[in-house]
Amino acid sequence: MRPKQWVKNLFVFAGLIFSRNLMDPHLFMKVTLGFALFSLMASSMYLFNDIRDIGNDRNHRDKCKRPIAAGTLKISTAYTGSVILVVVSLAIAFWLGMKFFAILAIYGAVNVAYSIRLKQMVIVDIMIIAFGFVLRVIAGTVLAGVSPSDWLIICTMTISLFLGFSKRRQELVFATTNPSDQRLVLENYSLPFLDQMIAVVTGCTVISYALYTVSSETIARFGTRNLVFTIPFVLYGIFRYLYLVYHKVCGENPTELIMKDTPSVVNVVLWFIVVVIVVY
Repeated sequence: MRPKQWVKNLFVFAGLIFSRNLMDPHLFMKVTLGFALFSLMASSMYLFNDIRDIGNDRNHRDKCKRPIAAGTLKISTAYTGSVILVVVSLAIAFWLGMKFFAILAIYGAVNVAYSIRLKQMVIVDIMIIAFGFVLRVIAGTVLAGVSPSDWLIICTMTISLFLGFSKRRQELVFATTNPSDQRLVLENYSLPFLDQMIAVVTGCTVISYALYTVSSETIARFGTRNLVFTIPFVLYGIFRYLYLVYHKVCGENPTELIMKDTPSVVNVVLWFIVVVIVVY
């Protein structure tokens, strides 16, 4: 079920934070429940994906240790668990509201399509991953009762693409044998191409966030220009990640990399503190 990966679902809190509703206990509990439901749905998709990838995972130096690939978890049990998680998450999502239910259902359907076919399509595979993060953000705004800003969606998309292309690059670097044996789509990627894509989305991420902080819409919403002081934290976070990818040769698992890198964790915490001070 990969609970360590649930940290990705914290994106559902973005709308709550930037709508100035973080201190509302009712909305906070509602979004927290949404976070839990996305985590259950994601775990269901991880189980399904591991069943589909059992052959490739056995050829991977780390993924071969996963329960399904290692044979310590029966495929029938994994299927049953996956179905139960889908049913439970969608049932509670329906109780929360039709809009959130629809978003969570779309997220699940897209991930099933990704596991079956879309992850084998070059570039599309990364865009689907980024789309998943956008759905998380939109779901959070629905639960918080606000409309997602265009800037929030753009920034989410660009940072997701940045992490996605970086992940593919490191998967290619770490592929000791035929890359397609570990992930079929890797045969369509090359390091020069991925380096170009990373350069493009890095610039887009920095520029989109910077423009968001100084846009007239943002200044009018928060009544201050001080959000611009959060830019250095975003710059450092991206530069630090690139340093880890290119100099330390890490990044095959972006979530694990960020969570284990102390400077990155401290940077995220400081960014969050400054955002709360400025926005609230």
